[in-house]
Amino acid sequence: APIGRHPVDRKKMCVTDKNSRNAVTHYYTEEEFDRYTKLRLRLETGRTHQIRVHLASLGCPILGDELYGGKPYKRIMLHAVSLSFPHPATKKIITVTAPLPDEFSD
Repeated sequence: APIGRHPVDRKKMCVTDKNSRNAVTHYYTEEEFDRYTKLRLRLETGRTHQIRVHLASLGCPILGDELYGGKPYKRIMLHAVSLSFPHPATKKIITVTAPLPDEFSD
């Protein structure tokens, strides 16, 4: 869904056709719980707040993401396990990884 600046709240982005840029997020259900679902996401684009905006637009805001409608929590429950990008000079793909924090397992 295309993402652009929110028409009223300038701190937020939103799904809109006005002054927007294409954004593609693939999401997969990893595990379902009573009130929450653990998702795995893969982005084709890298727009500002892309994951937060897309999930909120589907009625599934991220736990702890109060800006986009998520319930308050000690942190936003969003974590990048892996990021890959081309090196600006060599164009070689660089991948960095980080283990899932304990609070995600708890």
